[in-house]
Amino acid sequence: MALHLSKTVVGAASVLVGALFLTGCGAGAAETSDPTSSAGAPSSVSIESNLGTVEVPVNPARVVALDNTSFETLRDWGITPVAVPKGLLPGTGFEDWIADESILDIGTHREPNLELVSEADPDLILGGYRFTEVQEDLESIAQTIDIAGSDEAAGGYVASLQAQTTTLGEIFQKQDEAAALVADLDAASTDAAAATNGETVFLSVVNGGKIDNGAERIGRILEPLTLTDIFAGKDGDIHGDSGLAPETIAQANPDWMIVLDRDAGAKTEGAQPAKAIIDATEAFAETTFAKNDQIIYLDPQFYTREGIQAYIQAYEQVTAAFTAK
Repeated sequence: MALHLSKTVVGAASVLVGALFLTGCGAGAAETSDPTSSAGAPSSVSIESNLGTVEVPVNPARVVALDNTSFETLRDWGITPVAVPKGLLPGTGFEDWIADESILDIGTHREPNLELVSEADPDLILGGYRFTEVQEDLESIAQTIDIAGSDEAAGGYVASLQAQTTTLGEIFQKQDEAAALVADLDAASTDAAAATNGETVFLSVVNGGKIDNGAERIGRILEPLTLTDIFAGKDGDIHGDSGLAPETIAQANPDWMIVLDRDAGAKTEGAQPAKAIIDATEAFAETTFAKNDQIIYLDPQFYTREGIQAYIQAYEQVTAAFTAK
């Protein structure tokens, strides 16, 4: 459901953005003819976003990061945002951001506090993905780009994570670091593709303590692999309960299971770990994946990570599991 700022807030934000724009035009006329700083470094860069080609500032000082797939890259590059949706931060690895009161918490995509986004006075907003529906509202505050991974991208979602990383490298002048991440994903996915051998797999999501078809969210993992999703195209919802019975899964008898623990990623209070639920499912006792210990549990925070680092780790897990057999 799209959310909108009040007329007062939007008006104030628009006046602010307009004032900044006019100030920039008056003070930066020389930059129009010379898009480099006095030191010869570029002041802006042209990038390809999911919404087209845009010109963005290089090394923006005040960044609002909303797309969770960018968080690990920003953190590892030493870039501290001025505002994030702290409820979407993975439970581990971001303790400093969570505790830092100078980083404003704009809430989650379900009820984003856009007034706080405006208060953060960003030079650039990294939007998209879970925040796609409020793109126009965000653009009324500051320049907002969508470079999130996309299933519709040429080459698929995994390739789009590489494109996202390369673009972030151009914006933040971290081209070498970006190239290393892209190479790591290439190597990890290539190794995983070579290790897999055309066997069947059930892509599982554990949500609300129930085991369901998780292909909607983690089917992307299979893009470079030689595995067959046994329930491809069947009902399943990352946020709901399709009614898929354990007995149905057992009857299909996939060779492997790859598990997304959404309860862990969403920090569901009182939820059991996915492994405990699967181990206690009697219907699985005689399945190939259970008897041969052919179950791969993705990082518990995969649901809130989903960026290039999470996919590198997932492919390394796949390679390790298959080569151990």
